[in-house]
Amino acid sequence: MVNCTKLFVVTLVLSTSNYFYAQANFYKRLADSAYTLTKQRVVYDPAYFTIPYPNGDLPANKGVCTDVVIRAYRKCGVDLQKEVHEDMAKNFKKYPQKWGLRTTDKNIDHRRVPNLMLFFTRFGSIKKLSTVASDYEPGDVVCWNLGGGITHIGLVSAKKSDNGERYLIIHNIGAGQVLEDCLFSFKIIGHYSYAKK
Repeated sequence: MVNCTKLFVVTLVLSTSNYFYAQANFYKRLADSAYTLTKQRVVYDPAYFTIPYPNGDLPANKGVCTDVVIRAYRKCGVDLQKEVHEDMAKNFKKYPQKWGLRTTDKNIDHRRVPNLMLFFTRFGSIKKLSTVASDYEPGDVVCWNLGGGITHIGLVSAKKSDNGERYLIIHNIGAGQVLEDCLFSFKIIGHYSYAKK
């Protein structure tokens, strides 16, 4: 009986360790995937695009802030277009009703910051909003209020600022998919981690 109990405890510890290692590894891969996006020339283009479903994307040389997050997740095997659409189709009224739509739109729903914020709130981990740099880890999703009702989203990279005090952000705020030291440049309104279970 004692041997069975010990075996169970060892198995439980190993499986728990494997789970946390896999999670940490996913967020590192996500940060690395986002970093590769900074090597591609992308023009900021907020136009509406008709795209395929699932796994639809704009032309590779166009995008906005949400497309950085969507593309990084896609490189890790997560299709946010599909995930957001499926949840919105079942729970449309729970999502922001800001755009006058009466039903889902597979072309744009996942490309709106408020929709991604609600999706990450529902299915990810909500992390604390703080001004402490160490609270933000590679692979975290961060959202900001730029003022005037404009929201913004980016991913925390695995690269540190020149002074080594905080991780840089991968985002597109108008200059393409770039790596910048801008974590605290705007008011943070969302902080999440999300890995599809």
